[in-house]
Amino acid sequence: MNFEEFNLSDSVLSAIYKKGFEKPTYVQEKVIPLMLSKKGNIIAQSKTGTGKTASFGIPLIELLKPKKYVQALILTPTRELSLQVAEEISSLKGKKRLKIFPVYGGQSINYQIQHLKRGVDVVVGTPGRILDHINRKTLDISKVEYFVLDEADEMLNMGFIDDVERIMENASDDKKILLFSATMPSRIISLAKKYMGTYEFVKATDNQLTVNLTEQIYIEVYESEKFEVLCRVIDATEEFYGLVFCRTKLEVDEVSNRLIERGYDAEALHGDFSQYQRERVLKKFRTRKVNILIATDVAARGIDIGGLSHVINYSIPLNPEYYVHRIGRTGRAGKEGVAITFVTPKEYRELFRIKKFSNARIKKGEIPTIEEVLSAKLNKIKKFISNRNEVKDNKVYKKLTKELLSEYSTEEVVEGLLKYILRGSISEIFQDLSQNRKFSEKVRLFIARGKNSGMDKAKLVRFISERAGINDKIIRDVQLYDKFSFITVPYREAEIILEAFKVRGRRSIVSKAREKSKSKFIN
Repeated sequence: MNFEEFNLSDSVLSAIYKKGFEKPTYVQEKVIPLMLSKKGNIIAQSKTGTGKTASFGIPLIELLKPKKYVQALILTPTRELSLQVAEEISSLKGKKRLKIFPVYGGQSINYQIQHLKRGVDVVVGTPGRILDHINRKTLDISKVEYFVLDEADEMLNMGFIDDVERIMENASDDKKILLFSATMPSRIISLAKKYMGTYEFVKATDNQLTVNLTEQIYIEVYESEKFEVLCRVIDATEEFYGLVFCRTKLEVDEVSNRLIERGYDAEALHGDFSQYQRERVLKKFRTRKVNILIATDVAARGIDIGGLSHVINYSIPLNPEYYVHRIGRTGRAGKEGVAITFVTPKEYRELFRIKKFSNARIKKGEIPTIEEVLSAKLNKIKKFISNRNEVKDNKVYKKLTKELLSEYSTEEVVEGLLKYILRGSISEIFQDLSQNRKFSEKVRLFIARGKNSGMDKAKLVRFISERAGINDKIIRDVQLYDKFSFITVPYREAEIILEAFKVRGRRSIVSKAREKSKSKFIN
Protein backbone atom coordinates (compact mmCIF):
# COMPACT_ATOMS: atom_id res chain seq x y z
CA MET A 1 0.00 0.00 0.00
CA ASN A 2 1.13 3.58 -0.62
CA PHE A 3 -0.06 7.02 0.53
CA GLU A 4 -1.80 7.80 -2.80
CA GLU A 5 -4.42 5.17 -1.97
CA PHE A 6 -5.73 7.37 0.86
CA ASN A 7 -6.84 10.00 -1.73
CA LEU A 8 -4.89 12.73 0.04
CA SER A 9 -4.42 16.20 -1.44
CA ASP A 10 -1.34 16.91 -3.55
CA SER A 11 -0.09 19.35 -0.92
CA VAL A 12 -0.16 16.75 1.86
CA LEU A 13 1.30 14.03 -0.37
CA SER A 14 4.14 16.35 -1.33
CA ALA A 15 4.89 17.06 2.36
CA ILE A 16 4.82 13.32 3.17
CA TYR A 17 7.30 12.41 0.44
CA LYS A 18 9.49 15.41 1.21
CA LYS A 19 9.93 13.97 4.70
CA GLY A 20 11.15 10.73 3.17
CA PHE A 21 8.09 8.59 3.98
CA GLU A 22 7.56 5.96 1.29
CA LYS A 23 4.93 3.51 2.56
CA PRO A 24 2.50 3.81 5.49
CA THR A 25 3.22 1.79 8.63
CA TYR A 26 0.60 -0.66 9.92
CA VAL A 27 -0.95 1.85 12.35
CA GLN A 28 -1.04 4.54 9.62
CA GLU A 29 -2.63 2.08 7.20
CA LYS A 30 -5.47 1.43 9.68
CA VAL A 31 -5.97 4.81 11.41
CA ILE A 32 -5.71 7.25 8.47
CA PRO A 33 -8.71 5.87 6.49
CA LEU A 34 -10.79 5.58 9.68
CA MET A 35 -10.18 9.25 10.51
CA LEU A 36 -10.77 10.39 6.94
CA SER A 37 -14.13 8.57 6.91
CA LYS A 38 -15.21 10.63 9.97
CA LYS A 39 -16.99 7.55 11.35
CA GLY A 40 -16.24 7.91 15.04
CA ASN A 41 -13.83 7.35 17.91
CA ILE A 42 -10.63 5.31 17.63
CA ILE A 43 -8.41 3.48 20.11
CA ALA A 44 -5.01 2.45 18.82
CA GLN A 45 -2.71 0.25 20.86
CA SER A 46 0.55 1.38 19.36
CA LYS A 47 4.10 1.67 20.65
CA THR A 48 6.37 4.59 19.98
CA GLY A 49 8.26 3.92 16.79
CA THR A 50 5.25 2.66 14.82
CA GLY A 51 4.50 6.01 13.15
CA LYS A 52 1.50 6.94 15.30
CA THR A 53 2.05 10.73 15.19
CA ALA A 54 1.69 10.77 11.41
CA SER A 55 -1.28 8.40 11.67
CA PHE A 56 -3.40 11.12 13.29
CA GLY A 57 -1.40 14.12 12.03
CA ILE A 58 -1.91 13.41 8.31
CA PRO A 59 -5.75 13.14 8.46
CA LEU A 60 -5.97 16.18 10.77
CA ILE A 61 -4.09 18.26 8.20
CA GLU A 62 -6.32 16.86 5.44
CA LEU A 63 -9.63 17.40 7.26
CA LEU A 64 -9.16 20.78 8.94
CA LYS A 65 -9.50 24.20 7.33
CA PRO A 66 -8.00 27.40 8.80
CA LYS A 67 -10.42 28.94 11.30
CA LYS A 68 -10.23 31.33 14.25
CA TYR A 69 -10.85 28.74 16.97
CA VAL A 70 -9.26 25.53 18.29
CA GLN A 71 -10.44 22.61 16.14
CA ALA A 72 -8.13 19.91 17.48
CA LEU A 73 -6.54 19.34 20.89
CA ILE A 74 -3.70 16.85 21.36
CA LEU A 75 -2.64 15.94 24.90
CA THR A 76 0.84 14.53 25.56
CA PRO A 77 2.50 13.55 28.86
CA THR A 78 5.65 15.70 28.53
CA ARG A 79 6.72 19.08 27.18
CA GLU A 80 9.33 17.38 24.99
CA LEU A 81 6.70 15.24 23.30
CA SER A 82 4.40 18.27 22.88
CA LEU A 83 7.13 20.06 20.96
CA GLN A 84 7.94 16.95 18.94
CA VAL A 85 4.31 16.29 17.95
CA ALA A 86 3.72 19.96 17.05
CA GLU A 87 6.84 19.99 14.87
CA GLU A 88 5.90 16.70 13.19
CA ILE A 89 2.39 17.87 12.31
CA SER A 90 3.67 21.26 11.12
CA SER A 91 6.09 19.48 8.79
CA LEU A 92 3.14 17.59 7.23
CA LYS A 93 0.85 20.55 6.49
CA GLY A 94 2.53 21.54 3.23
CA LYS A 95 1.00 24.76 1.89
CA LYS A 96 -2.05 24.58 4.14
CA ARG A 97 -2.22 27.63 6.43
CA LEU A 98 -3.16 25.82 9.61
CA LYS A 99 -1.75 27.18 12.87
CA ILE A 100 -0.31 24.48 15.14
CA PHE A 101 0.89 25.62 18.56
CA PRO A 102 2.51 23.73 21.50
CA VAL A 103 1.43 24.65 25.04
CA TYR A 104 3.44 23.35 28.00
CA GLY A 105 4.84 24.25 31.40
CA GLY A 106 8.22 25.96 31.47
CA GLN A 107 7.35 28.40 28.70
CA SER A 108 6.02 31.93 29.39
CA ILE A 109 2.26 31.72 29.87
CA ASN A 110 1.87 35.31 28.63
CA TYR A 111 3.62 34.35 25.39
CA GLN A 112 1.18 31.43 25.03
CA ILE A 113 -1.83 33.63 25.79
CA GLN A 114 -0.81 36.08 23.04
CA HIS A 115 -0.60 33.27 20.47
CA LEU A 116 -3.90 31.71 21.55
CA LYS A 117 -5.65 35.09 21.24
CA ARG A 118 -4.55 35.36 17.61
CA GLY A 119 -6.30 32.09 16.81
CA VAL A 120 -4.87 28.57 16.70
CA ASP A 121 -6.28 25.58 14.80
CA VAL A 122 -4.41 22.76 16.56
CA VAL A 123 -3.16 22.93 20.15
CA VAL A 124 -0.66 20.35 21.40
CA GLY A 125 0.03 20.42 25.12
CA THR A 126 0.57 18.86 28.51
CA PRO A 127 -2.47 18.33 30.77
CA GLY A 128 -1.31 20.69 33.54
CA ARG A 129 -0.72 23.71 31.32
CA ILE A 130 -3.83 23.04 29.19
CA LEU A 131 -5.96 22.93 32.34
CA ASP A 132 -4.29 26.12 33.56
CA HIS A 133 -5.33 27.93 30.36
CA ILE A 134 -8.88 26.56 30.58
CA ASN A 135 -9.19 27.83 34.17
CA ARG A 136 -7.84 31.24 33.10
CA LYS A 137 -10.34 31.22 30.20
CA THR A 138 -7.46 31.81 27.78
CA LEU A 139 -8.17 28.53 25.96
CA ASP A 140 -11.63 27.67 24.66
CA ILE A 141 -12.04 24.03 23.61
CA SER A 142 -15.84 24.07 23.40
CA LYS A 143 -15.70 23.77 19.59
CA VAL A 144 -13.00 21.08 19.41
CA GLU A 145 -13.77 18.53 16.70
CA TYR A 146 -10.86 16.14 17.40
CA PHE A 147 -9.49 15.24 20.83
CA VAL A 148 -6.28 13.16 20.74
CA LEU A 149 -4.77 11.44 23.79
CA ASP A 150 -1.19 10.53 22.92
CA GLU A 151 0.62 8.00 25.17
CA ALA A 152 -2.40 7.70 27.45
CA ASP A 153 -0.76 5.04 29.64
CA GLU A 154 2.20 7.31 30.23
CA MET A 155 -0.14 10.10 31.35
CA LEU A 156 -1.71 7.60 33.74
CA ASN A 157 1.73 6.63 35.11
CA MET A 158 2.61 10.30 35.64
CA GLY A 159 -0.61 10.98 37.57
CA PHE A 160 -2.24 13.20 34.91
CA ILE A 161 -5.37 11.14 34.27
CA ASP A 162 -7.63 13.24 36.56
CA ASP A 163 -6.50 16.39 34.74
CA VAL A 164 -7.24 14.65 31.43
CA GLU A 165 -10.81 13.94 32.56
CA ARG A 166 -11.35 17.56 33.65
CA ILE A 167 -10.11 18.74 30.24
CA MET A 168 -12.39 16.28 28.41
CA GLU A 169 -15.38 17.60 30.33
CA ASN A 170 -14.66 21.10 28.99
CA ALA A 171 -14.49 19.96 25.38
CA SER A 172 -17.44 19.85 22.98
CA ASP A 173 -19.86 16.94 23.33
CA ASP A 174 -19.72 15.93 19.66
CA LYS A 175 -15.92 15.69 19.47
CA LYS A 176 -14.22 12.64 18.01
CA ILE A 177 -11.75 11.05 20.43
CA LEU A 178 -8.57 9.28 19.41
CA LEU A 179 -6.70 7.43 22.15
CA PHE A 180 -3.18 6.09 21.58
CA SER A 181 -1.54 3.89 24.19
CA ALA A 182 1.26 1.33 24.19
CA THR A 183 -0.55 -0.70 26.88
CA MET A 184 -4.18 -0.92 27.95
CA PRO A 185 -4.40 -0.82 31.77
CA SER A 186 -7.86 -1.00 33.34
CA ARG A 187 -7.92 2.74 34.14
CA ILE A 188 -7.46 3.58 30.46
CA ILE A 189 -10.19 1.11 29.45
CA SER A 190 -12.63 2.65 31.97
CA LEU A 191 -11.77 6.13 30.65
CA ALA A 192 -12.58 4.95 27.12
CA LYS A 193 -15.91 3.46 28.19
CA LYS A 194 -16.88 6.63 30.06
CA TYR A 195 -16.14 9.17 27.34
CA MET A 196 -15.93 7.32 24.03
CA GLY A 197 -18.92 5.03 23.89
CA THR A 198 -18.47 3.02 20.70
CA TYR A 199 -15.08 3.05 19.02
CA GLU A 200 -12.93 1.30 16.45
CA PHE A 201 -9.98 -0.61 17.94
CA VAL A 202 -6.65 -0.88 16.14
CA LYS A 203 -3.76 -2.91 17.49
CA ALA A 204 -0.51 -2.19 15.71
CA THR A 205 1.77 -5.13 15.15
CA ASP A 206 4.94 -4.95 17.19
CA ASN A 207 7.59 -3.46 14.96
CA GLN A 208 11.13 -4.43 15.83
CA LEU A 209 12.31 -1.29 17.55
CA THR A 210 15.94 -2.18 17.92
CA VAL A 211 18.59 -3.18 15.45
CA ASN A 212 20.20 -6.54 16.28
CA LEU A 213 23.52 -5.75 14.64
CA THR A 214 23.79 -2.32 16.25
CA GLU A 215 25.74 -2.02 19.49
CA GLN A 216 23.97 0.69 21.50
CA ILE A 217 25.98 2.77 23.96
CA TYR A 218 25.44 5.94 25.98
CA ILE A 219 28.25 8.15 27.27
CA GLU A 220 27.84 10.53 30.20
CA VAL A 221 29.05 14.01 29.22
CA TYR A 222 28.58 17.64 30.14
CA GLU A 223 27.23 19.99 27.50
CA SER A 224 30.55 21.85 27.27
CA GLU A 225 32.43 18.57 26.66
CA LYS A 226 30.33 17.18 23.81
CA PHE A 227 32.52 18.39 20.96
CA GLU A 228 35.77 17.12 22.50
CA VAL A 229 34.17 13.74 23.21
CA LEU A 230 32.93 13.56 19.62
CA CYS A 231 36.48 14.16 18.39
CA ARG A 232 37.81 11.45 20.67
CA VAL A 233 35.23 8.93 19.44
CA ILE A 234 36.14 9.70 15.82
CA ASP A 235 39.89 9.59 16.52
CA ALA A 236 39.66 6.33 18.49
CA THR A 237 37.89 4.58 15.58
CA GLU A 238 40.15 3.03 12.96
CA GLU A 239 37.80 3.79 10.04
CA PHE A 240 35.03 6.14 11.15
CA TYR A 241 32.19 6.55 8.64
CA GLY A 242 29.11 7.90 10.32
CA LEU A 243 26.15 10.18 10.84
CA VAL A 244 26.15 12.71 13.68
CA PHE A 245 22.65 13.86 14.69
CA CYS A 246 21.97 17.30 16.16
CA ARG A 247 18.66 18.74 17.28
CA THR A 248 18.82 22.13 15.51
CA LYS A 249 20.14 23.62 12.27
CA LEU A 250 22.28 26.04 14.29
CA GLU A 251 23.92 23.15 16.15
CA VAL A 252 24.56 21.29 12.88
CA ASP A 253 26.37 24.33 11.46
CA GLU A 254 28.39 24.87 14.64
CA VAL A 255 29.55 21.24 14.97
CA SER A 256 30.36 20.83 11.27
CA ASN A 257 32.32 24.10 11.13
CA ARG A 258 34.37 23.19 14.21
CA LEU A 259 35.14 19.73 12.79
CA ILE A 260 36.24 21.18 9.46
CA GLU A 261 38.44 23.74 11.26
CA ARG A 262 40.21 20.85 13.00
CA GLY A 263 40.86 19.11 9.71
CA TYR A 264 38.13 16.46 9.70
CA ASP A 265 36.41 15.54 6.43
CA ALA A 266 32.90 16.61 7.40
CA GLU A 267 29.76 18.06 5.80
CA ALA A 268 26.52 19.50 7.18
CA LEU A 269 22.93 18.79 6.11
CA HIS A 270 19.73 20.48 7.33
CA GLY A 271 16.43 21.94 6.17
CA ASP A 272 17.89 25.17 4.78
CA PHE A 273 19.76 23.28 2.06
CA SER A 274 18.37 23.38 -1.48
CA GLN A 275 17.76 20.12 -3.33
CA TYR A 276 20.92 20.69 -5.35
CA GLN A 277 23.01 21.27 -2.20
CA ARG A 278 21.47 18.21 -0.54
CA GLU A 279 22.30 15.97 -3.50
CA ARG A 280 25.86 17.32 -3.69
CA VAL A 281 26.48 16.67 0.02
CA LEU A 282 24.99 13.17 -0.10
CA LYS A 283 27.04 12.28 -3.17
CA LYS A 284 30.23 13.29 -1.35
CA PHE A 285 29.18 11.22 1.68
CA ARG A 286 28.16 8.15 -0.35
CA THR A 287 31.46 8.17 -2.27
CA ARG A 288 33.33 8.68 1.05
CA LYS A 289 34.94 11.92 -0.04
CA VAL A 290 33.76 12.95 3.42
CA ASN A 291 33.39 10.42 6.21
CA ILE A 292 31.35 12.48 8.68
CA LEU A 293 27.85 13.87 8.00
CA ILE A 294 26.23 16.13 10.61
CA ALA A 295 22.46 16.38 10.16
CA THR A 296 19.08 17.09 11.71
CA ASP A 297 16.40 14.38 11.88
CA VAL A 298 14.24 15.99 9.19
CA ALA A 299 17.18 16.46 6.79
CA ALA A 300 18.22 12.82 7.27
CA ARG A 301 14.80 11.46 6.26
CA GLY A 302 15.14 9.11 3.33
CA ILE A 303 18.91 8.74 3.61
CA ASP A 304 19.79 5.11 2.91
CA ILE A 305 23.56 4.67 2.90
CA GLY A 306 25.13 1.30 3.62
CA GLY A 307 28.34 0.55 5.47
CA LEU A 308 28.05 3.18 8.21
CA SER A 309 30.27 2.36 11.17
CA HIS A 310 28.62 4.81 13.57
CA VAL A 311 25.54 6.83 14.35
CA ILE A 312 26.27 9.48 16.98
CA ASN A 313 23.41 11.12 18.86
CA TYR A 314 25.24 14.37 19.62
CA SER A 315 21.91 15.64 20.95
CA ILE A 316 19.64 13.02 22.46
CA PRO A 317 16.36 12.77 20.48
CA LEU A 318 13.30 14.06 22.33
CA ASN A 319 11.18 11.23 20.98
CA PRO A 320 12.09 7.51 21.14
CA GLU A 321 10.70 7.14 17.61
CA TYR A 322 13.47 9.41 16.33
CA TYR A 323 16.04 7.32 18.21
CA VAL A 324 14.84 4.22 16.37
CA HIS A 325 15.00 6.00 13.01
CA ARG A 326 18.51 7.27 13.76
CA ILE A 327 20.16 4.04 14.87
CA GLY A 328 18.44 2.09 12.10
CA ARG A 329 20.94 3.60 9.69
CA THR A 330 23.79 1.45 10.96
CA GLY A 331 24.11 -2.30 11.57
CA ARG A 332 22.74 -3.17 8.12
CA ALA A 333 23.39 -5.84 5.52
CA GLY A 334 25.04 -8.21 7.97
CA LYS A 335 27.60 -5.63 9.12
CA GLU A 336 27.88 -4.54 12.72
CA GLY A 337 27.50 -0.89 13.64
CA VAL A 338 27.71 1.29 16.74
CA ALA A 339 25.14 3.82 17.97
CA ILE A 340 26.49 6.21 20.61
CA THR A 341 24.25 8.63 22.51
CA PHE A 342 25.69 11.57 24.47
CA VAL A 343 23.71 12.06 27.69
CA THR A 344 24.04 15.10 29.95
CA PRO A 345 22.89 14.98 33.60
CA LYS A 346 19.60 16.71 32.68
CA GLU A 347 18.82 14.23 29.92
CA TYR A 348 18.57 10.97 31.87
CA ARG A 349 14.79 11.16 31.80
CA GLU A 350 14.87 11.10 27.99
CA LEU A 351 17.28 8.14 28.08
CA PHE A 352 14.94 6.22 30.39
CA ARG A 353 12.02 6.90 28.01
CA ILE A 354 14.02 5.63 25.04
CA LYS A 355 14.95 2.44 26.90
CA LYS A 356 11.37 1.87 28.03
CA PHE A 357 9.58 2.42 24.74
CA SER A 358 12.11 0.88 22.37
CA ASN A 359 13.02 -2.09 24.59
CA ALA A 360 16.59 -1.17 23.73
CA ARG A 361 19.56 -2.52 25.64
CA ILE A 362 21.71 0.58 25.80
CA LYS A 363 24.84 -0.05 27.83
CA LYS A 364 27.03 2.55 29.45
CA GLY A 365 30.25 3.39 27.61
CA GLU A 366 33.25 5.48 28.58
CA ILE A 367 34.91 8.44 26.91
CA PRO A 368 37.88 7.10 24.89
CA THR A 369 41.08 7.50 26.88
CA ILE A 370 44.16 9.41 25.76
CA GLU A 371 45.98 6.09 25.30
CA GLU A 372 43.17 4.72 23.09
CA VAL A 373 43.17 7.80 20.89
CA LEU A 374 46.96 7.82 20.48
CA SER A 375 46.98 4.08 19.80
CA ALA A 376 44.34 4.49 17.10
CA LYS A 377 46.24 7.35 15.49
CA LEU A 378 49.44 5.29 15.53
CA ASN A 379 47.64 2.33 13.94
CA LYS A 380 46.35 4.56 11.17
CA ILE A 381 49.92 5.77 10.47
CA LYS A 382 51.20 2.15 10.48
CA LYS A 383 48.44 1.12 8.09
CA PHE A 384 49.30 3.98 5.78
CA ILE A 385 52.97 2.99 5.86
CA SER A 386 52.13 -0.64 5.06
CA ASN A 387 50.19 0.55 1.99
CA ARG A 388 52.94 2.91 0.82
CA ASN A 389 53.36 1.08 -2.49
CA GLU A 390 49.83 2.10 -3.45
CA VAL A 391 50.69 5.81 -3.10
CA LYS A 392 51.06 7.74 -6.34
CA ASP A 393 54.36 9.54 -6.99
CA ASN A 394 56.16 7.11 -4.69
CA LYS A 395 59.52 8.08 -6.25
CA VAL A 396 59.11 11.65 -4.99
CA TYR A 397 58.56 10.43 -1.40
CA LYS A 398 61.58 8.12 -1.62
CA LYS A 399 63.75 11.05 -2.71
CA LEU A 400 62.49 13.21 0.17
CA THR A 401 63.10 10.34 2.62
CA LYS A 402 66.72 10.00 1.51
CA GLU A 403 67.26 13.75 1.89
CA LEU A 404 65.85 13.75 5.42
CA LEU A 405 67.87 10.70 6.51
CA SER A 406 71.05 12.26 5.17
CA GLU A 407 70.60 15.22 7.52
CA TYR A 408 68.91 13.66 10.58
CA SER A 409 68.85 10.36 12.43
CA THR A 410 65.98 7.94 11.84
CA GLU A 411 64.60 8.68 15.30
CA GLU A 412 64.66 12.43 14.71
CA VAL A 413 62.90 12.07 11.33
CA VAL A 414 60.12 9.86 12.72
CA GLU A 415 59.63 12.09 15.78
CA GLY A 416 59.51 15.21 13.63
CA LEU A 417 57.02 13.70 11.18
CA LEU A 418 54.78 12.50 14.01
CA LYS A 419 54.79 15.97 15.54
CA TYR A 420 53.92 17.44 12.15
CA ILE A 421 51.10 14.92 11.47
CA LEU A 422 49.60 15.26 14.94
CA ARG A 423 50.19 18.99 15.30
CA GLY A 424 47.35 20.75 17.07
CA SER A 425 45.62 17.54 18.04
CA ILE A 426 47.88 16.42 20.89
CA SER A 427 46.89 19.36 23.10
CA GLU A 428 43.24 18.62 22.33
CA ILE A 429 43.70 14.91 23.14
CA PHE A 430 45.25 15.75 26.49
CA GLN A 431 42.42 18.06 27.56
CA ASP A 432 41.10 16.99 30.95
CA LEU A 433 37.47 16.17 30.32
CA SER A 434 37.05 15.19 33.97
CA GLN A 435 34.69 12.45 32.89
CA ASN A 436 32.08 11.27 35.38
CA ARG A 437 33.31 13.77 37.98
CA LYS A 438 29.83 14.39 39.37
CA PHE A 439 27.68 11.59 38.01
CA SER A 440 28.36 9.36 41.01
CA GLU A 441 27.93 12.09 43.66
CA LYS A 442 24.96 12.27 46.02
CA VAL A 443 22.84 15.40 46.24
CA ARG A 444 20.64 16.58 49.10
CA LEU A 445 17.36 18.15 47.96
CA PHE A 446 14.96 20.43 49.84
CA ILE A 447 11.22 19.79 49.27
CA ALA A 448 8.71 22.48 50.25
CA ARG A 449 6.17 19.88 51.36
CA GLY A 450 5.85 18.22 54.76
CA LYS A 451 3.45 16.78 57.31
CA ASN A 452 1.17 19.83 57.07
CA SER A 453 0.68 19.01 53.38
CA GLY A 454 -0.56 15.52 54.28
CA MET A 455 2.77 13.87 53.51
CA ASP A 456 4.37 10.89 55.15
CA LYS A 457 7.65 9.37 53.98
CA ALA A 458 6.01 6.89 51.62
CA LYS A 459 3.73 9.52 50.05
CA LEU A 460 6.63 11.94 49.61
CA VAL A 461 8.77 9.31 47.85
CA ARG A 462 5.86 8.34 45.59
CA PHE A 463 5.08 12.01 44.86
CA ILE A 464 8.70 12.69 43.79
CA SER A 465 9.27 9.45 41.85
CA GLU A 466 6.01 9.62 39.86
CA ARG A 467 6.38 13.29 38.96
CA ALA A 468 10.02 12.88 37.88
CA GLY A 469 9.64 9.41 36.37
CA ILE A 470 12.48 7.88 38.40
CA ASN A 471 12.87 4.69 40.44
CA ASP A 472 11.64 5.31 44.01
CA LYS A 473 14.33 2.99 45.39
CA ILE A 474 17.11 5.53 44.73
CA ILE A 475 15.46 8.12 47.03
CA ARG A 476 17.25 7.80 50.40
CA ASP A 477 17.66 9.56 53.75
CA VAL A 478 14.11 10.97 53.77
CA GLN A 479 13.60 13.45 56.61
CA LEU A 480 10.08 14.81 57.09
CA TYR A 481 9.17 17.98 59.01
CA ASP A 482 5.97 19.99 59.36
CA LYS A 483 6.47 22.36 56.44
CA PHE A 484 9.33 20.84 54.45
CA SER A 485 11.38 17.71 53.86
CA PHE A 486 14.81 16.54 52.68
CA ILE A 487 15.84 13.64 50.44
CA THR A 488 19.15 12.35 49.09
CA VAL A 489 19.49 11.09 45.52
CA PRO A 490 22.32 10.45 43.03
CA TYR A 491 23.52 13.46 41.02
CA ARG A 492 21.88 12.51 37.72
CA GLU A 493 18.48 11.79 39.34
CA ALA A 494 18.76 15.12 41.21
CA GLU A 495 19.03 16.89 37.85
CA ILE A 496 15.97 15.01 36.56
CA ILE A 497 13.91 15.90 39.67
CA LEU A 498 14.88 19.58 39.53
CA GLU A 499 13.94 19.73 35.85
CA ALA A 500 10.60 17.93 36.42
CA PHE A 501 9.51 20.39 39.13
CA LYS A 502 10.72 23.52 37.35
CA VAL A 503 7.93 26.05 36.71
CA ARG A 504 8.73 29.17 34.69
CA GLY A 505 7.99 32.39 36.55
CA ARG A 506 7.38 30.62 39.86
CA ARG A 507 9.58 29.27 42.60
CA SER A 508 9.95 25.50 42.41
CA ILE A 509 9.00 23.40 45.44
CA VAL A 510 12.24 21.43 44.95
CA SER A 511 15.73 22.91 45.22
CA LYS A 512 19.24 21.89 46.20
CA ALA A 513 19.66 22.00 49.97
CA ARG A 514 21.94 24.74 51.27
CA GLU A 515 25.23 23.72 52.88
CA LYS A 516 23.98 24.75 56.31
CA SER A 517 20.90 22.59 55.87
CA LYS A 518 23.00 19.65 54.67
CA SER A 519 25.29 19.71 57.65
CA LYS A 520 22.33 19.92 59.99
CA PHE A 521 20.21 17.14 58.57
CA ILE A 522 22.52 14.61 56.88
CA ASN A 523 23.74 11.90 59.20
